[in-house]
Amino acid sequence: MMAKLDTKYVNKYLQSADEGVADDQFRAGLLFSTGDGVSQDLVTAHKWFNLAAMNGIEEARENRAEISLDMSAQEIAKAQKMAREWIMGR
Repeated sequence: MMAKLDTKYVNKYLQSADEGVADDQFRAGLLFSTGDGVSQDLVTAHKWFNLAAMNGIEEARENRAEISLDMSAQEIAKAQKMAREWIMGR
């Protein structure tokens, strides 16, 4: 069993993701998709994978497609709206 990430590292990744660092947007997607150090939340994971993909992280596209299979159309629409709102807030 893998150890959960330390809260300090989780917060660092999330802050960096929110500042627009593509690698950490991808990491944030991983955290939320797996529930490592945070509550699992596929909508939030999709948002971060979407933003990371827009910033050139190819693997984020693959992860986004994979988790989309476990999401409803409404959840995907919500995640896309969250990503747009994040971009508009920049």
